[in-house]
Parts: sequence; structure tokens; C-alpha cells
Amino acid sequence: MKPYKYHPIRFYVTVFVMTWAFWIGAAACRDNGTAMTLMFLGLCVPAATAVCTVLTSKSKALKSDLKRKLIGFYRVHPVNLLAAVLLFACIVALTILLSTVFGQSLDQFSFTEGFSFSIKGSSALITILLASVIEELGWRGYGEDSIAQYGSWFWESVLFGFIWSAWHIPLFFIDGTYQAGLMQLGFGYALNFFVSVIPLGFITTWVYVKNNRSMMASIFFHLFVNFFQEKIAMTPETKCIETIVITLAAVGLVFANKEMFFETEHVGKLLETNKDRRPAD
Repeated sequence: MKPYKYHPIRFYVTVFVMTWAFWIGAAACRDNGTAMTLMFLGLCVPAATAVCTVLTSKSKALKSDLKRKLIGFYRVHPVNLLAAVLLFACIVALTILLSTVFGQSLDQFSFTEGFSFSIKGSSALITILLASVIEELGWRGYGEDSIAQYGSWFWESVLFGFIWSAWHIPLFFIDGTYQAGLMQLGFGYALNFFVSVIPLGFITTWVYVKNNRSMMASIFFHLFVNFFQEKIAMTPETKCIETIVITLAAVGLVFANKEMFFETEHVGKLLETNKDRRPAD
């Protein structure tokens, strides 16, 4: 049987067209209930596209790989996952400390009373939880692998970072979203969001690969990042500094993990590598 051939262009075109259609509809909709439905459907598109692509592929290897990534507890390496969580916590702490040089307050180390956004009256906490689970099912379920099948994890991180950033564009025009709030503060803050997502893509790739391509590890890390970004009382100005710190952390990760980011042994045979091995340090 021929090895499965990934189709990244088809996948991402489908995801962008369908997601943006739903989210543009949500931006134009005045009814909160309908807008929320459209927002949720748009959020689900990457996951639905990934699952449908896998289930209709007629590839047993691809289907088994999705199952292992989703429920294979042995793939999660606790030490690597803890290192990722501590890394991001250090990024936040260092960012706040650096921000004091520019007149920001140490009060940013406190937790906010609520969340910074509520999409059309929905629960922001539920939105964060859903985004963490549903996005990872799409991106790690098929999207990221579809790029990595044809190149190193470094170039996959570059491409995926730009794609992931651009995917959020319609959210800047939907009242109540975090992105729309940034746009109201000024274009520079919105631009900072786009830039910050790209180096963050390197960190999420690192978490994914170091945990033997485990979606559970990616979901946990994504949830942690989203929660910290919302509950830690960083100002918009401080989050601009955070982008610089995240970028430096991503550069450090690449240099510290050059073998992982630049190896090409997996190219063309991603489904055949490390299928059942337990993760190693």
C-alpha cells in the first residue's frame, strides 16, 4: 500500500474559506444568538476539516496516528510538558519585570477579576476552554503534520506561525472578541498580536514534537497559555514587550533543540516514525 500523501494546500484553503465565511457572518450579524452560533462554527472548522480529512482518507496509518495522538497517554512526557509550562510562566514574569522599566506596575502580577472579553455575551472561560481543545484537534490533528511531512520542523513552524496568525483576521471585526478590543486600542496593538503568534508557533511545535506529537500535551499547553494571557493583569503595553520576550525564547529553543528543529528524517514518512515509542528526554 502506498504511503499516505498529505494535502496541506487543500486543508488550509478549506479551513480559511469556511472559517472566514462563518466569522464574517458573525461580524455582520446583529442577533447575539446567531452570531455566537456562527462564531462557534468558525472555531470548529479546523477540527472538523482535520477529522473529516483523516476519516475519509482510506489510510489506516493516518487514522491510527490520529487516535494515538489524541488518546495515547504514553506519548505525554511530564518533564517536557512541565518545562513548557514553566517556560511560559517565566516569559510572563520576565515580561512584567521588564515592563517596570517603562513605567508599568508590579500590580500586573495579580489576577484579573474577570476576563478581558465576552463574545456576544458568551462565557469567556468557556470560549478559552473550547478554543484550546478544538483548535488543537485541527492544527495538531492534521494541519501541522501536513506541512511537516514535506520539510523540517523549523520551516513548518515558520509557515504555520504565519498561517495561524492570519487565520485570526476576521476576529478583529467581531465586537467583544479579544482581537477587536486590541483594534479599539490602536492598530499597533493589533499588529503586535499578529507578530506574537508567529514565535509562539515555535514554542507550540516544540511542545508537540517533544511529547511525541501528543495532542493532549498541546491542548494542556494551549489552555495554560490562553488562561495566563487572560487572567494575568498585563497591560496592552506590557504585552508588546512580551512579544519580544517570546521571540527571544523561541530563538533560544531553536538553538537548544537544533537537532529537533532541523532534522529531516521524518520528511515523507511522518506516519512511520516514532509510532509507538514512549517519549524520551
